[in-house]
Amino acid sequence: MLKPNNSWMWYYDQKYDALMLDLGDNMIFRVAIPTKNLVPCAFARTTFTVDDASVYQTFLEGMSILDLSEPRKVELALNAVAASRFHKPLMPKSWFFHQRSKGQQPQQGDIVTLSTELSEGQFLIIENSGSASLCMMADTNALALNPAKEMAFCETIKVMNDRMTAYHGAVEVPITLALVG
Repeated sequence: MLKPNNSWMWYYDQKYDALMLDLGDNMIFRVAIPTKNLVPCAFARTTFTVDDASVYQTFLEGMSILDLSEPRKVELALNAVAASRFHKPLMPKSWFFHQRSKGQQPQQGDIVTLSTELSEGQFLIIENSGSASLCMMADTNALALNPAKEMAFCETIKVMNDRMTAYHGAVEVPITLALVG
């Protein structure tokens, strides 16, 4: 598992039009957040702080219940840290998702399920702002929001909390065996 250290640096790369994280040892991580969704401070070179490392650990712990490879978990966690620090505020786009009878009050790092007319997916909570939360897609398969629009792994969306259900990991189906002989 990739461990943060104080030499990591956030910077904006104009050539790639993307926020990057220099991990040292000739490793560069390209953040999945589109440039138009970055706050102005994302364009200045800054260190990966102790707070960033703490948030990174919170995200990794929360996603332990997901069936993702270790590299995918690191990718999701680094994108989530970038979103928690550099993402512009969004308006909720809750209309894509079914409303639930009981709303959630998710915490940063929680995994929730959101359901559309066509599918459902797991999301990592980046931040809860009271009645809505910034969420990051935690499934590697695309989620159809409607027949013409999909979300991909690590994309963000803000959703009202009454659209969420808690995710507790994959449910194992018991197998009934018949003894023969």
